Amino acid sequence: MQSADWPALHLASGHVYARSVLVIVGVVLVFCLLAACAPRQFAPVEDRSPAQRPTTPAAQPQPAPPVYEVRRGDTLYSISFRYGLDWRRVADWNGIQAPYTIRPGQELRLSEPPAVAATRPAPASSGQPGSRPTPPTASPRPRASTPASEVESSPPAASQPAPASSASTASSTTRNVAGIDWQWPTDGSVQRLFDPAATRRGLGIAGRQGQPVLAAADGEVVYSGTALIGYGELVIIKHSESMLSAYGHNSRRLVEEGDRVRRGQPIAEMGMNERDDEILHFEIRRNGQAEDPLRFLPHRN
Repeated sequence: MQSADWPALHLASGHVYARSVLVIVGVVLVFCLLAACAPRQFAPVEDRSPAQRPTTPAAQPQPAPPVYEVRRGDTLYSISFRYGLDWRRVADWNGIQAPYTIRPGQELRLSEPPAVAATRPAPASSGQPGSRPTPPTASPRPRASTPASEVESSPPAASQPAPASSASTASSTTRNVAGIDWQWPTDGSVQRLFDPAATRRGLGIAGRQGQPVLAAADGEVVYSGTALIGYGELVIIKHSESMLSAYGHNSRRLVEEGDRVRRGQPIAEMGMNERDDEILHFEIRRNGQAEDPLRFLPHRN
């Protein structure tokens, strides 16, 4: 090749290189334009925050059936307690007299008979504002019904209340409400307050499994057993014709039906609830209706 041809070859190579650069630049521009016009797609975002549980309304107490068939272990008091009824009215509706014995298979009416409700006289008005009707004569003081497998022919002589044990650890401070001296049934902090909409309406007092559970006031044990679902080992004490207290979720019961107990006397040992919490479930009932125990117990500092 002659030397005169080198400039022409060099010029041709430069043109090819420039053309290649222009082609590459054009392709890049076209790609950028296509990318800019394409719809944007974002990567999915995963929500790792804790799931919010739906809020469920508090369960309502179980309504009483029109007729209840007595089961083994039931007493008139435990049946009335289960459905929030006054045991005196249940006894009256069914014509049950002292010592209020009931038997397995017996059917009890748990509502007022229609004939009684229809013939009940209206209370007489004295014509004076603010006057109250004369209260009915108190019914004879009943004993707890005997175990379902036994028939009590005659009530035994009332035993004397046992003296309070030195094992009592709850505060001895008392508060008089409804004519009764009340004290705390055990040591510990209140983990669950009274909720009138709950199925089991009382206080949840936290403690240690096995620690003493004490009678909150003087009275008579009218139920000691496990027949009430949701209460575990349960003790019920009658303090007057209208006042009861209940102690649930025990690991061991120390008293039997018919025992007389004094305020501060150990009646059970604390156990655990269905969630394995070491806790005492404590209730106070007036005329069959649960009331806030904090209105009866002495104030704590």
